[in-house]
Amino acid sequence: MQATDALLARITVDPGVLAGKPTIRGLRISVQQVLKALAAGQTPTELMQEYPELEPEDFQSVLLYAADVVGEQRVYRLTA
Repeated sequence: MQATDALLARITVDPGVLAGKPTIRGLRISVQQVLKALAAGQTPTELMQEYPELEPEDFQSVLLYAADVVGEQRVYRLTA
């Protein structure tokens, strides 16, 4: 669990950075930005070349954070 906590600690939320969107280590690189780039087919290696401040663990952090956010979502059936 400690490794998971350490990875999630790399994701930061600061109202003064990118309007409070989750970012990687306080950088102006959002979780959403990285996820969209990966979904579009960019590789972590390509992204690290484009953003040299990124580290391999950042990609694990982004994916773990996204999994946690999705895992917290619930859909409830409403009846009228």
